[in-house]
Amino acid sequence: MTNTDYGHDLLFGAFITPVVRPIMHAVELAQVADRAGLDLVTFQDHPYQPTFHDAWTLLSYVAASTRRIHVSGNVLNLPLRQPAVIARSATSLDLLSSGRFELGIGAGGHWDAIESMGGRRLKPAQSIDALEEAIQIIREIWAAEKPGVVHVDGTYYQVKGVRRGPRPAHNIGIWIGAHRPKILHMLGRVADGWLPTMSYFSGRLAGLEELNNYIDEGAASVGRDPSDIRRLLNITGQFTRSGHGALLKGTPQQWAEQLAELTLTYGITGFILMEDDARAIELFAAEVAPATRELVMTERARR
Repeated sequence: MTNTDYGHDLLFGAFITPVVRPIMHAVELAQVADRAGLDLVTFQDHPYQPTFHDAWTLLSYVAASTRRIHVSGNVLNLPLRQPAVIARSATSLDLLSSGRFELGIGAGGHWDAIESMGGRRLKPAQSIDALEEAIQIIREIWAAEKPGVVHVDGTYYQVKGVRRGPRPAHNIGIWIGAHRPKILHMLGRVADGWLPTMSYFSGRLAGLEELNNYIDEGAASVGRDPSDIRRLLNITGQFTRSGHGALLKGTPQQWAEQLAELTLTYGITGFILMEDDARAIELFAAEVAPATRELVMTERARR
């Protein structure tokens, strides 16, 4: 096994279910995460789910209801959102929140539900190509300093003379939710971050090394440094008095030791806790995050 640490500062966040009932539940948990000192709060985006708030509306409300925490979709549903509109919406939210928006986005899934709302059904390979076209459009619109208007004549998305700008308040990260080789290779070419979910690996976290390699190969194919791409991970676990070696089942210190190992071995530098319990969010922020940072900083200083 090759130890790979891409060197990014650590981020800690929360993945909160955007339930409609109680109406303010997701907002209140985001405020808990903000007060607790987490870096990021995220929400899934399933517009066809009537028990969930609309993600863009919720992200905007949360950004206005918090002080310092960044907000992101985890991940936004591209097939039901036009990329040129995403670009402008992202810029507006970033400007209004003083640079606290990140663009987590996915190629799509749940195609029956997407099609039921008027979205276009795509095959997996097509959805990846469509996402790459969308990212090109988004970046071109954000590039307010470039001359001329934006023309992209893609297979799935076209823009014909869109005016550029405005520029976002900061360099918004484009983070892709992905698990397969082709989309990971594309991610390495054009995106800023990787945002998978731990449950996908079913305890086989060693698979992170192979998937990192696909990203690194994609980056190298266009002359990018693999360390340009942040690696994040949606995590689940349980705080207990002792973990007996189980992954993320134990004391906050045991969590910190395991997360530090994920950073130092697999390059994961963003940990997003999938949790709807305020006490767990607070414990994650108060004990796990600082202990993990200390362990990683100490080990990096030795290398």
